[in-house]
Amino acid sequence: MADYTVNFDEIGEWLKLYKNAKDEKQKNHLQNVIVLTAMPLVKKIARGLARRNTDPVEDIIQVGSVGLVKAIQLYKPEVSENFKTYATYLITGEIRHYLRDKVAMIKAPREIYELAYRVNKMMEKLKDEQGNEPTETMLAEELGTSVGKIKEVIDVERRKQTISLDQIITTSNDESLSLFDKIADDNHYNLETFQEDKILINDAISKLDVKLQEVVVLNYFEDMSQTQIANKLGISQMQVSRRLKKALNMLLTILSEKEKV
Repeated sequence: MADYTVNFDEIGEWLKLYKNAKDEKQKNHLQNVIVLTAMPLVKKIARGLARRNTDPVEDIIQVGSVGLVKAIQLYKPEVSENFKTYATYLITGEIRHYLRDKVAMIKAPREIYELAYRVNKMMEKLKDEQGNEPTETMLAEELGTSVGKIKEVIDVERRKQTISLDQIITTSNDESLSLFDKIADDNHYNLETFQEDKILINDAISKLDVKLQEVVVLNYFEDMSQTQIANKLGISQMQVSRRLKKALNMLLTILSEKEKV
C-alpha cells in the first residue's frame, strides 16, 4: 500500500513564488510542478470517493486535478495558512460536482429510488442499535434483497451528495469561512486545459536523466512511496528524496527553457 505523503512545506515555497511571479509563463510552470507534487493527495481523495461507484478512477483523478489547479490559482495565504485543507475542499468539491452531474444524466430504475428510502431508514435503525455503520450484507439480509441492489442504492445516494456552498469550514487560525468563498468559476480552468498542461509535464519528464525519470514515474505515477522506491532500486530513502527534489527543480527549469525556444 503506497503512502500519500506530500511535502507541503516545499509546495508552500513554490506557492509564494507563484503568487509573486509577474510573468504568466513562469506562474504556469510553477503551477505544473505544484500539481505534479500534490498529485498523491488528489489520488487519495479520488480513490476514497470512487469506492462505491462505477466511474473509472482515472477519470475522477483527472477531475480532482482540476480542483487542485483551482486551489493553486485561488489560494490566499492571508485567508488560510493551510494549503492542504484548502486544496482538499476544492478537489473534493470538484469530484462531487462531477459525480452529481453524472448521476443526473443517468436515471436509476424506480425500484432503486424506492429501495433507497428503506435502506436509509434501516441504516439509521441498525446504527442506533449497534453503534456503528451496518455492512451491505447486513442491510441486504434485513431488507430481504441482494447485496448487489444495496450497492446500487448506495452508489446512487453517494453520487447525489454535494458540498453545500454555505458549509462553514475552519482554517488553521480558527477563522470560519464559507466554502462559497473558495470555489472558482468553472470556466477558470477546465479538464481540456489540464490535459494540455499534462502533455507539457510528460514532455519535460522525458528530458530528465534516466535515474531522475525513474523516481518521478514510480512516485507520482505508480504511487510508490519513497521507501518502496528505495527498496526497488536498492538505494536509500534519502537518495530517493534527493533525486525527487532534484527532478522537480529540473522540471521547472526545463519548462522555463522551453518557452525561450
